[in-house]
Amino acid sequence: MSAAGGVIDPAVPPSGAGCADCLAGDGPGWWFHLRRCAACGHVGCCDSSPSGHASAHAALAGHPVIQSFEPGEDWFWSYADDEFHAGPELAPPRSHPDDQPVPGPAGAVPPDWQEHLR
Repeated sequence: MSAAGGVIDPAVPPSGAGCADCLAGDGPGWWFHLRRCAACGHVGCCDSSPSGHASAHAALAGHPVIQSFEPGEDWFWSYADDEFHAGPELAPPRSHPDDQPVPGPAGAVPPDWQEHLR
């Protein structure tokens, strides 16, 4: 399926329960909100997070469509045209675990986290 100039693969599961790059040691290791690549399932942190790994992945991989990976949210965003779009239901899980704090992950968020948002 294609939307907004990007391929969406509904069968691909998310890469994990948190930002793959932050958890791998790229950046400060915490995030504000999570986004899921609709093409390959890569979970990255939002642009308000210190590292903005979701948009970096989109640019590097050429995968411009993401979906929110927050509980209760199902919107898609295209970096290609800077617009929200409708899309298919993606493979589960559809969000990070409900008990994972925002920002997260637990134990990695600095007490002054709001001062680090972009």
